[in-house]
Amino acid sequence: MKLFLSLLFVMTLTATPAAATDMSREIEAATMKLMPKVIEWRRHVHQYPELGNREFKTAKFVEDHLRGLGMEVRTGIAHTGVVGILRGGQPGPVIGLRADMDALPVTERNDLPFRSRETAEYAGNTVGVMHACGHDAHVAMLMGAAEVLAGMKDKIKGTVVFIFQPAEEGPPPGEEGGAELMVKEGVMNDPKIEAIFGIHINSRTEAGTIKYKPGSIMAASDWFEIKVKGRQTHGAYPWLGTDPIAAATQIYTGLQMIVARQSDLPKAPVVITVGRISGGVRENIIPEELVMAGTIRTLDAEMQKDVHERIRRTATSIAESMGASVEINIETKAPVTHNTPELVERMLPSLHKAAGRENVTMGEWVTGAEDFSFFQTVPSFYFFVGGMPKGMDPKDAPPHHTPDFYIDDSRLDVGVKAFANIVFDYPQ
Repeated sequence: MKLFLSLLFVMTLTATPAAATDMSREIEAATMKLMPKVIEWRRHVHQYPELGNREFKTAKFVEDHLRGLGMEVRTGIAHTGVVGILRGGQPGPVIGLRADMDALPVTERNDLPFRSRETAEYAGNTVGVMHACGHDAHVAMLMGAAEVLAGMKDKIKGTVVFIFQPAEEGPPPGEEGGAELMVKEGVMNDPKIEAIFGIHINSRTEAGTIKYKPGSIMAASDWFEIKVKGRQTHGAYPWLGTDPIAAATQIYTGLQMIVARQSDLPKAPVVITVGRISGGVRENIIPEELVMAGTIRTLDAEMQKDVHERIRRTATSIAESMGASVEINIETKAPVTHNTPELVERMLPSLHKAAGRENVTMGEWVTGAEDFSFFQTVPSFYFFVGGMPKGMDPKDAPPHHTPDFYIDDSRLDVGVKAFANIVFDYPQ
């Protein structure tokens, strides 16, 4: 009897990996068969991009696909968000898979047959519109995963919620949107999601590879505006007024000293960038006031709070020392994106199946930000899929948010397989 029980225990241990391997092979075969469609979807979305909260055609494209797969589909979430619900044939957990759909106000320079020629209104201006951050690839990979998994519905333990999110890059001024609004409208609660996963393609990581990091992986994004108030006077007589431009130049330097001389950079990176300065109307008039605005990136909550306090103190002290004053507003656009370490460790085998163990490496934290962080009310895992052409020097790869941004879409299968394997490997 003891020998029988021992053999049964060994058989139980070895059966599960074999079953998992079989599912991985089935996912591989289904994904590779689907790849021409995945590439076609990505190029269609790339050619017809839409800005945040205006993804009407993209949302309809996704909705039609999900309905065609027989899913329960919900639309109009956070304006244009689409959610597909796939209930598996066996009981189990509810997990979320997320992709973002919006493009950027960037005019594309790439010479591609599917390049964007779209324009739209943004902040009162007519602008070019481009998928300059890879959200078109995210949509295509999640659509692909949805089709692969729908074909295996009876074998799925639990429920999969496919979340197609609008306005990751931020809603238009004066509007709510993005992941924060989706969460506010209950996307995590019906059905109640137990864990959530997201992907971002990267133009400087070689196609066919995956990078991940436990803990903090992407920075909090805060936007700030500092209004520097002086006293207007003739440009020929600066001593008769208070020059806000002179004060602003000193404040700018002071902000960089927060990074260079006051932040514990070995603990986590800090970035303070002034991206806009406006003030004055004429060359020979010192203006009454000036506005400087920018972004703060931190990867630690305590450091984030400390940097905010230092910005307020630095700008106020410098302005007062020059006879000026300041009004300061700091708004958090997205918290730190944080991967649950235990979940990362548990799901790494899924990434190995998708890309090969040798192609999955631990990366470094990124000072870019992601509103995926608003979904992190439950354990979560966010990772990067490579989109750089094989053999290219990362220094030569155009960065995200630029007119020349480019990805190699021949290896989008990695993202599709990662999502699908996660669905089968998560229930344990």
